[in-house]
Amino acid sequence: MRGEYHAASETYRKLYRNISRDDYAMRGVIAFEMAENYRALNQSARAVVAYGNAIRFGYPDTMMLLSYARMLHREGKYSEATEAYRNFLRLQPGHRLAANGLEGVVMAQHERPSRYVARRMDLFNSARAEFSPVLAHRDSHLYFTSSRDEVAGETRSPVTGMKYNDLFISEKDVSGTWKKPKRLSGEINTGFDEGTPSVSHDGVWMFYTFSGADAHRSAGTSIYYSKRVNGKWTAGRPLQIVKGDTLSLFAHPAICPSGRFLYFVSDMPGGQGGKDIWRVEIKSGLEVDASGSLNMPLSLGLPENLGLPVNSAGNEMFPYMRTDSTLYFSSDGHPGRGGLDLFEAVREKNSGRWKLRSLPAPLNSPADDFGITFVRDAEEGFFSSNRDDVRGYDHLYSFFYQKTTIRVKGFAVDQEDEFIPGATVSVVGSDGSQLRFITNQKGEYQFIAARGVDYLLMASAEGFLNQKQSLRTTSEEKDTLYYVDFEMIPYDKPVVMENIFYDYDCATLRPESKEELDKLVALLRTYPEITIELTAHTDRNGSEAYNLDLSARRAQAVADYLTARGIGENRLTATGLGETEPKRVSKNIAAKHVFLKEGDLLTEEFVGKLPPPQQAVADQVNRRAEFRVIEPTFFAP
Repeated sequence: MRGEYHAASETYRKLYRNISRDDYAMRGVIAFEMAENYRALNQSARAVVAYGNAIRFGYPDTMMLLSYARMLHREGKYSEATEAYRNFLRLQPGHRLAANGLEGVVMAQHERPSRYVARRMDLFNSARAEFSPVLAHRDSHLYFTSSRDEVAGETRSPVTGMKYNDLFISEKDVSGTWKKPKRLSGEINTGFDEGTPSVSHDGVWMFYTFSGADAHRSAGTSIYYSKRVNGKWTAGRPLQIVKGDTLSLFAHPAICPSGRFLYFVSDMPGGQGGKDIWRVEIKSGLEVDASGSLNMPLSLGLPENLGLPVNSAGNEMFPYMRTDSTLYFSSDGHPGRGGLDLFEAVREKNSGRWKLRSLPAPLNSPADDFGITFVRDAEEGFFSSNRDDVRGYDHLYSFFYQKTTIRVKGFAVDQEDEFIPGATVSVVGSDGSQLRFITNQKGEYQFIAARGVDYLLMASAEGFLNQKQSLRTTSEEKDTLYYVDFEMIPYDKPVVMENIFYDYDCATLRPESKEELDKLVALLRTYPEITIELTAHTDRNGSEAYNLDLSARRAQAVADYLTARGIGENRLTATGLGETEPKRVSKNIAAKHVFLKEGDLLTEEFVGKLPPPQQAVADQVNRRAEFRVIEPTFFAP
């Protein structure tokens, strides 16, 4: 077997069609071989069907049950994958890959949505495959691998059935817009496979995977490197990491930003199983000499396996170093959503141990997700995935993190619910932020706040007392809307106190008046500089002298309540006005009572012309307690 999976799958499919339906044993053998080839070609949907047939025809291979479970997992058929993993674990309890797969299935079914957004990049993609993007030259260039029609030569790989891969590039124009990709010029691309590029921080050196072809054995992969001269990449040269090792795979190079270490993938002895991520120190050789020639050879240290928890019994591939201590890679051995999943590993400064986490959906999916690259200093970039492609072809996706939006909005109104345009709302945050807003014609303002911050808001407007409000925003990562409204107190204008009740035909305050009166106490304590005039009004019933006396006693009852709670008598004036100042209907009152219009004056004559039920309502509106700020010395517009 030389790894010619595409050719082999076509041959087995023809054989399967010609085998007698009664020859269960042979049909099982061929179905199994078909499944193995489809699995190698990342055609998981076809692999699921073929493995299912092999199981149905009784093919005797226990490990096939694990492969079947993993293909179901990759197809996102989590319920069926759960059953398949459990069936295998009954035969091989404690098998690490199966246990991790089962854990990943459970995790995927309970995963909460993330704030990442992933979008297929049609500009970069073709009808073939694209993968392993990498940003370079201050994020103005995107290199990637592709087998599209523009690759050199017409020879097709017996492994995939597609053309060999070449390296491609897309550049940004002067407006920052990505241009159509083109094949890298220069000598770096050949008639064979080049891919998975990694570019040094200074943009001078590129490391990449090269795979030749051999008619007699499976094509091996090696790491090559090239230098950028006058905008073109020179012919690549092999990087010998382990002298004399011609059997092991060396691929997927990733140079760290400092240039000190080169991370790569290999199946050489000494790993955790499958393909592992290793690193090797670059001791010398990447410096650019005076002539601009390629310094050869590189001086390398000894390869170091990253070990646990990065590597597993499965395959860890496609490393990418975002910083010297932050590694991204893909694995099919750790618990995940299916196929290759993207992981982040951060190296702790003190212990040197890697702390691992799986990236959330939609960066990860049931399919293969790998080859991620980030914009510098931003939570956005590109990655590759074969999701939603029945042929198993990889394509490029962009992604970005959608930040939480915490919005604060509100309005400023007076006691009659009339909007106050032109009010100033000043905001001071515990994070040091200072903001200032002016309410619009509808009395509205709004702003974007930060998570977990304490805010002090103050509204001020000409003719009104300043008013303060406080707000603490949530520290949770979710979109949130807060309403902070200001009901502002005018000066030299009566303010009706709602829900002030007296016993019938007397001045004794009823208990249910306490809540409203305590608000007035709080106002006077907040503004110790102001004095107020308290007034009580009656309706048209009763004699004028009686109503004046009753209203005076009622106003004094309110004053007595306030002084009993520590408000100085010198700050209060109590006046009874009886029926002498009928209420003028405001917009707010008119909205509550349809038979009244804004501006109506509820005089005895006006009320007397109303039907009896409406007279009772008008009399109730006239019976009221009010206060008026008469010395707004604290006021500052």
